[in-house]
Amino acid sequence: MINHISKLHPCLGGEAHLNFGRIHLPVSSSCNIQCRFCKRECNNNEERPGVSKGILAPKDAVGIVKRALELCPQITVVGIAGPGDTLATTEAIKTFRLIDEAYPELIKCLSTNGLLLYRYAKEIYDAGVRTVTVTINAVDPCIQSKIISHVIYEGKKYYGEEAAIILIANQLKGIDEMNRLGVMVKVNSVLIPGINDEHIEEIAKTIKAHGATLYNIIPLIPQHELSHIHAPTCEQLNKAREIAEKHIEIFRHCKHCRADACGIPGREDLSNKLYGTYKYLETFSHG
Repeated sequence: MINHISKLHPCLGGEAHLNFGRIHLPVSSSCNIQCRFCKRECNNNEERPGVSKGILAPKDAVGIVKRALELCPQITVVGIAGPGDTLATTEAIKTFRLIDEAYPELIKCLSTNGLLLYRYAKEIYDAGVRTVTVTINAVDPCIQSKIISHVIYEGKKYYGEEAAIILIANQLKGIDEMNRLGVMVKVNSVLIPGINDEHIEEIAKTIKAHGATLYNIIPLIPQHELSHIHAPTCEQLNKAREIAEKHIEIFRHCKHCRADACGIPGREDLSNKLYGTYKYLETFSHG
């Protein structure tokens, strides 16, 4: 199954990346952690994660996918990647259930920070999701505490290393559960010079041991609390990837996609045509 998916999923395979498309449905409005580099926005002009034109209601998702397939018949993947976390609310799982019923042949892909992945693993699987991306920026609580401001877990807000310990443990437990269910897991890490750039090999070894199949190391976009840190150079990024590749397969084609991206990565983004006249909720919660 993994080989089949890799050939059709543009965010998992290099050949697929050039030939197949994806649609991201921006149904997830809030988040349960605060990364120091993350600034979620509703706008039309920024090409990065955490941004969409607005929030889509799950009940409208099937119609949007139908329109997307008319615009880009090469779409093989329906993904949900924000603009908040996909498991901070129930909207993503509701949406995947509707999409799986209407389009069982399309690959369903969920991206999450992993805080609640273990808890919803079976529901995710039952909704037809067979590929999951988990963002793990550190497996050392000291390092992770420099990357996140807080987590909200079971109704309580945690800070510092206490927050980091909860997040890391839950992320790895979530990967274990997805692996047990036969779901393909890719891990994303944001490479942050001076914070986790010397930690990438440890992340690679850890996620491989827990069953991740693919590792995607992406450069920091300097913003929010980490706006003072420069993005990694190409040399730093390549070095990190080469070190990690000793332990796990590396994906090298990430485009820093928006939460409402549509089309074949690297070609024309069709989200304006897809959502241009669509009525959104105007804002979303900042968690």
